[in-house]
Amino acid sequence: MPRSSSPAGRGPWLWLGWALILLIADQFTKLLILGWYRLGDATYVTGFFNVVRAHNTGAAFSFLATGSGWQRWLFIGIGAAAAVFILWQLWLHAGQRLFSFALSSILGGAVGNVVDRALHGYVVDFLDFHWAGRHFPAFNVADAAITVGAACLILDELRRVGKSR
Repeated sequence: MPRSSSPAGRGPWLWLGWALILLIADQFTKLLILGWYRLGDATYVTGFFNVVRAHNTGAAFSFLATGSGWQRWLFIGIGAAAAVFILWQLWLHAGQRLFSFALSSILGGAVGNVVDRALHGYVVDFLDFHWAGRHFPAFNVADAAITVGAACLILDELRRVGKSR
């Protein structure tokens, strides 16, 4: 089932605006962390959440973080290619609200992490959730946007498949 074109001729601009808001929020929060925290610093917030400063040279869950530096360019390339693909999809399917929201959330997050890799050689992570002494890997606004976007893509596909039955 093909996706419809843009709503009321707006094209992808609404979705690109959302991606830009996420990018700005991501970079602003990372700038605060870089300005106020040294690597490894942490602030207790609640019994299950801390603000920390961590650097991730790898991908999700520090995948390939122990590489000698080549992974920086690999992840920048993957992020740039994903951004181009997402822009193309947004241009074609801007009228599909959930689909476009998902893609623009992923776009904002991916570009936020690419900016980090290009500027610093690592991604700045600072949200540290934990329970019973076990810590979930630290993450940032960009990672959260990508995760929400991926979940919305799955939901969009489930809804599309449900409508086709």
